[in-house]
Order: sequence, then C-alpha cells, then structure tokens
Amino acid sequence: MTDAPTVSSSELSASSLPEEVRSAFDYLPAQLAGNVAGIGVIVMIFWVSSPVSMMLPWLSAFAVMWLARLWLLQRYKRATPLTLADWQRWRGWWNAGTLLSGALWGATAWIFYLPGGHVQQIALIITVYTFCIAAVPVLATQPRMFLLFSALCFVPMAARVATDGTADSYRLAGILLLIFSLTTLLARSYRQALQRALELKLQADHLLTQLRIEKLAADAARQDAEVANRAKTQFFTAASHDLRQPLHAMGLFAEALRQKNHDVEVAHLVNSINESVDALEGLFSELLDITRIDSGGIEVQPQHFPLADLYRKLRLHFEPAAFEKGLALRFRGARHVVHADPLLVERILRNLVSNAIRYTTDGSVLVGCRRRGDRLWLQVWDTGPGIAADQQARVFEEFYQVPHGPRTDPRQRKGLGLGLAIVKRLADLMGAKVALRSQPGRGTVFSLELPLGKWVPQVQAMPSAKGALNLTLEGRTIVVVEDEPAVLSGLEALLRGWGATILAFDSVAACRAWTQAAPRSTPHPDLLIVDYRLENGLTGADALALLRERFGVELPAIVVTGSTMSSLDLEAQQKNFHLLIKPVVPNKLRAMIAFKLGVKANDAPQ
Repeated sequence: MTDAPTVSSSELSASSLPEEVRSAFDYLPAQLAGNVAGIGVIVMIFWVSSPVSMMLPWLSAFAVMWLARLWLLQRYKRATPLTLADWQRWRGWWNAGTLLSGALWGATAWIFYLPGGHVQQIALIITVYTFCIAAVPVLATQPRMFLLFSALCFVPMAARVATDGTADSYRLAGILLLIFSLTTLLARSYRQALQRALELKLQADHLLTQLRIEKLAADAARQDAEVANRAKTQFFTAASHDLRQPLHAMGLFAEALRQKNHDVEVAHLVNSINESVDALEGLFSELLDITRIDSGGIEVQPQHFPLADLYRKLRLHFEPAAFEKGLALRFRGARHVVHADPLLVERILRNLVSNAIRYTTDGSVLVGCRRRGDRLWLQVWDTGPGIAADQQARVFEEFYQVPHGPRTDPRQRKGLGLGLAIVKRLADLMGAKVALRSQPGRGTVFSLELPLGKWVPQVQAMPSAKGALNLTLEGRTIVVVEDEPAVLSGLEALLRGWGATILAFDSVAACRAWTQAAPRSTPHPDLLIVDYRLENGLTGADALALLRERFGVELPAIVVTGSTMSSLDLEAQQKNFHLLIKPVVPNKLRAMIAFKLGVKANDAPQ
C-alpha cells in the first residue's frame, strides 16, 4: 500500500485559495443581513438616549459600508476569476470590507457605551462580541486578518469601558481583553482543524486522481486480457476442428488396416493406435472445455428434458468401455424430467461416468437420481477404491490428481486432472450444487442437484450398441460427404472393409451434381455420413437437405463434428440426425451405424 501524499503549506494555501474566496463571498450575504440586524438593535437601544447629531453620521457610515460590500458581492457574481492573482485580488477586496466593518463596530462601542445605562451597555458588548464570534469560521484560514478584525472590535470597546475610571470598569475592561484572548485561541484551534480537513481533502483528491489513473491502466490491461482471451478461445475453437481431423483419420485408417490384416500383432497395434487417439481426444476436449468456461464462451440455455434422452446417449457412449472392463453400467430414474441445460448436464455426467469407469476395476457403475421436494439429485455411484477424506476437498481443483491413487489399466490415459474441475465449473455456471461422498475401499458417489422439470414427450429409445461390434454392411449403400481428403479416404477404406458400397463426395456442390445427374432409378442409399463443416460456409445440414430432397426425408443420417459443446443437439433433434464427435473411434461408429440401420445384436454375424 502506498503512503498518502504529503501536502506542503504553500501547496495547501495555493490550492485552497479559490475555495476560501468562494466561501467568503458565499458568507457575505449573511454578514450583510447580520449587520442590518445589529444596526437595528443599536438604533432600538440608543435612539432615545443618543443625540441625533451622533446617530445620523453613524448610520450614514454603516450605510456606505453596507452598500459598498453589496456592490462588491454583485461584481464578484459576474466575475470569472481564473488565475491565482485574480483570486488573491478578490480576497483582498473582501478583507478590506471586513476590516471596515470591524472598525465601524469598534467605533460603535466607543460612541455609544458611556451614554447608555447598564442594560444598554451589556447589550452593546454582546452585539459587538457576536460579530467577532461570527467571523471565526470565515476568517479562521487568515489568522492575521481575524486578529486584526477582533482587535478593531474589542480594543476600542475595552478602552472605552476603562475610561469610566471606576474599579468595576477596569475589571470589566480586563474581562473583555481576556475574552478577546480566548476568542483568538478558539479561532486558532478552529483554523488548525480546518487546515487538517483541507489537507485530508487534498490528499483524498490526490488519491482519487491516482486511483483514476490506475483504474484506466487496469481497464486497459483488462481489455488487453479480454482480447487475448478471445484470441485464445478462437484459436482453440478453430483447433477443435482442424486438430481433430488427423486424429479422426488416423483411427479410421487403423481400423481399416485391421480389416485387411488379421495378424494378431497388427490387431494389437491397431488397438494401441485407437486407444491413443481416444486419449488425445479426451485430453484435447478437457483443455478446450476449461478454456471456453474461463473465457465466458458458454451460455447456459436451460430447458425441460427427460433423463431418458441423456441416459440413452451415455449408454451408447460408455457401455462398450464398461463391458470391456467387466463392469455393469446401470441407469435408474429415466422417467424423471429436469430443467437445466442438457448439453452442460451431459458434459458433467460424461466426466463423472468416465472417471467412475476408469478407476473401478470390479463391480458396477450406477447412474441414478433421487427426488427431494422440487429438486432432483443426479448421482453417479461406483464401487471403486474411493477417495480419502483429506483429499476430497481438492479433487475439484485444476490439474489436481489424488496422490497414491488407484492404478489404472496401462492402456487407459491418466488424464490432466481437469475432469472434475470442469464438472465444478459447469455446475457453478448453471447455479447447481455438486456434492461428493466417498469411503476408501468401498466406492464414491458424486451428486448434482438440479430443479425438476415439466414432462415432455420422449423420443424412441436407442438400442444398446452392445452386440453390434461384429457389424456387417453387406448390401448396404452409404453416402459419405467429407471435405478432408484423409478422413474421406479413411472412411471409405473402413466402410468398404465392413462390406458397404460407398458413394463419396468432398463437397455439397459435388453432391448436388450427382443428385442432378443420377437417374430416377438410382437405388436409395441406406445411410448418410456427413461432416458438419464443409466448403464455403456450408454445413452437413445443407448436404442432408439436398440428399433428403432427392431420396426422402426419412433417410437416416449421422453428422460428424469437431465441436464438443455446440448447440447442434437441438438442430439434430429438429432435423432428425445423430451426432458423433471427432475423432470417432471405430467402435463408436459401428455402434451408431448399427442403431441407424436398425441392426440388432442377433442380426450381426457372431
């Protein structure tokens, strides 16, 4: 913290001069009114006892002084002082008027004291003293002026009292001088307090100026940070598509290689390639998600949706992995409806289920829900090793991994420690509560609290992907639209290896040319697989519309995208297609194709 700036006396005087002059002239109307009141009191008390030859000249002198000060006030109101010399000149004129007023009140005490009686004398002393006290606030910043003004009022009065020649008059004169001294001390104390207040005001002004400068610098730094953050987000968004393409193609080529070569060692290598692709996709998705959350690139769009839709997606995605580890993956409570952002809830549960399967080696993983009033607790239970109590508070931190945690299958990726951090941030984004209970050696349950929703019609349940691993596509025709040559080649090789007939196009334009040139007798394709981002700003939805216009709106379709947290789910529901996120591991692609073509487990060769 920086020290408060010190203010010198010269700096204080120069900076406070305009304020002093303004205050003095603002006070002048009250002074003029007070003078009129004081003159009225003196006239009322001494009119009978004082000769007219004394009263009229006194009244005339006060009238001239009063009119002169009124004229000065009017001149000041029309003036616009700018420089320090201007302010000093106006203060000098005001001081001259004040001293003239003090001299006239001192002369009043000299003229009217002796002719009056005791009551009149006391009234005279009180009147003059009142003007001295009234001058303290306005003259406190000018000690010499106050001393001179008070002397002009008091000294003539004390001297006049002493001329009475009696012992009482001498004592009263001494008392008046004592009062004069005490009033001077009072003015000094008031001046010191006022000076300190002015110093504090100037320090506050300095600090305010400094704060404004620092705020401008902070605003500029914040704007630079926001620009950098947006640039980072834009980079990751672009990379989300471009970096996933080669991973996607790598997985397709590897699986195509397996179809052509049945050597056991080749199969192991293909498995390793696919697992590495899956691991890279997961790590990249975590980095992208945490970046988008931190940069404010995610908008919460709550809606009413049944858990059955969410469970169907999770089952399709995770059942093969659970089956491979010998785990039972169960879902309970599909009849319930929640009101939340379905994309964010899905992303949260994906992370939780993925962790549960990764760290559970025996038993089961349960995704269920419990109703509590108007709230619903979505829960993911596992029978894994559990989390120690002293580690539970830290598992939601970025890049934190439980030390001495369970050993996972060497083929599984370890992760970056971002999964639960993403869960916590997405929950906070929705205003939802996340809770954790765990017992080492018995398992863990993560809970997400969401508001209940209103019932909406459920779509037809998607069959399990289990059993479609040996899918054959003999006699099936599949149209592929993909603008990335490597991905297109990989898809062609893979799908032909499964027995399908492939019609491949690298653009919407090529697809349109084929539909226009193909005869009406051309057999309808069985399935469309299209990339979402195509040439010249066109999308997979444009390709779907073109092909369905030619072959019917019921033509099954799969859209492949590189965006993990887009709003494509709503478009998929409206336009009747299903999404796959790049890079697509062949097992997932087989499962999705089996569902879209209506292939059951017993339809596939064993």
